[in-house]
Amino acid sequence: MPTYRLGAAASLLGVSDDTVRRWADAGRLPVERDVDGRQVVEGEALAAFAVALAGDPSGSHSVSARNRFEGLVTRVVRGDVVSQVEVQSGPHRLVSVVTTESVDDLGLVPGVLAVAQVKALHVVVERP
Repeated sequence: MPTYRLGAAASLLGVSDDTVRRWADAGRLPVERDVDGRQVVEGEALAAFAVALAGDPSGSHSVSARNRFEGLVTRVVRGDVVSQVEVQSGPHRLVSVVTTESVDDLGLVPGVLAVAQVKALHVVVERP
């Protein structure tokens, strides 16, 4: 399972590094140490935290037709032919239906970093 350093977690959550450190110190965000002794967050835990943190994204966020949203896969609902993939990018939750073969090829599971590319009514999910 992937892990993310606190700076990367902050970027994915749309907050400052200090905010993530405070959450970790307060026990809100579970952290562990990597082999180099740096604090990291497990991808699946970060994905769950991102969903809980997102709450109501009712801000005035304008989105153009060609935006790319880097975020964490938070849920995959597998089907025989197609699967539903949810990506949490800051306050934005993006849901796409992609082939199950693509889900397997990209290794899309909760906690994995992915990019949701939005163009008109079409969303493409890819690994960076």
